[in-house]
Amino acid sequence: MNDPYIYNVYVKAHAKKSDTLSCCVKAFAAGGLICCVGEAFFDLYSHLGADESASSTLVSVTLIFITAILTGIGVFDKIAKHAGAGTLVPITGFANAMISQSLDSRAEGFVAGVGAKMFTVAGPVMVYGTVSGVIYGIIFYIISFF
Repeated sequence: MNDPYIYNVYVKAHAKKSDTLSCCVKAFAAGGLICCVGEAFFDLYSHLGADESASSTLVSVTLIFITAILTGIGVFDKIAKHAGAGTLVPITGFANAMISQSLDSRAEGFVAGVGAKMFTVAGPVMVYGTVSGVIYGIIFYIISFF
């Protein structure tokens, strides 16, 4: 018998309950820590003589690089297990999604695997992000007339 109601009752009875407050605190702390690391790199790059725009770009590249390395060696997933949604700070979450998908499909080759499947997770993010930016731009343009 394939009754979804029975299955849902079974799952609810056996599922581990999460402590919402604890999860929220961990996510807030992890996300804040990632942002603080980004700010520290920004200050470092500014101190080394980069202007504000270059420092911002260097921070993004650095966070992507660190996330890619940590994902590649399997550490980022262990951090995310405890930090939860805090690791989804846009730049690190996006980098992790790209690298994880690449690692999962590398056996299929660089073109058909890594190249083609890298954007299965990140592609919709880029598409909807771009569409949202266009909509925001149109709204901003219309509001500027008032």
